Formats: sequence, C-alpha cells, structure tokens
Amino acid sequence: QVQLVESGGGEVQPGGSLRLSCAASGFTFNTNTIGWFRQAPGKEREGVSCISSGGNTYYADSVKARFTISRDNAKNTVYLQMNSLKPEDTAVYYCAAANSWVKVWGLRRPDYWGQGTQVTVSS
Repeated sequence: QVQLVESGGGEVQPGGSLRLSCAASGFTFNTNTIGWFRQAPGKEREGVSCISSGGNTYYADSVKARFTISRDNAKNTVYLQMNSLKPEDTAVYYCAAANSWVKVWGLRRPDYWGQGTQVTVSS
C-alpha cells in the first residue's frame, strides 16, 4: 500500500521558516520523482518544487531562492525547507510521487498523493 505522509506544517510569522517532510512507503522510493504542490483557498493547485530520482531539482519562480528541496533515500523521505516565508505562501502543501519527472513536473499528474499539511504565514 502506497503512503505519502506529510508533516511539519504550522503557523509562522512572515520572514519565518518551516521544514516540511514527506515520508514515503509502499513503493521503490529511490527510483521515483517526488514533488511538492500547494493549494490556497479559492486557487488552483500549483507545483512548488520537485526532485528527481537522480537528485535534479526544480522550483516554481515564486519560491526560487527561498525554498530548498532535498531527499534522503535511506529514510525514504523528502524535505522542503522553506525560508523567508510570505503570507502568499499560505496553503495546504501536498507531496506527490511518480516514476518519472515528466509525470510530476511536466504533466503535473503524479501517481500518488499525500493527505496534505497546512502552512499558514500570518502576523
């Protein structure tokens, strides 16, 4: 059974930091691309970042230089370090997986999704 479990969300003031984690099980983690997506109220879901099985990373323009994605294949976990957070980063953040970068970042149609974790940036 495939599972993607996000954690690390919460409420933080503008300029603050959070680190999200995505723990995976039930599939061959180190051959999959893992992505982070987010959805704010009233808005469409958007891609935030992804990391390929080979470690290549991709970011939305809105988060470049502020967010860093990384993976630990020994722990079957992907991390999203979020710095200099802004109110517009407020959203539910989801991790997702597929066996190709194209599915996750190109087509934005991964095979598996987590349940999401809320991130709120507010003063």
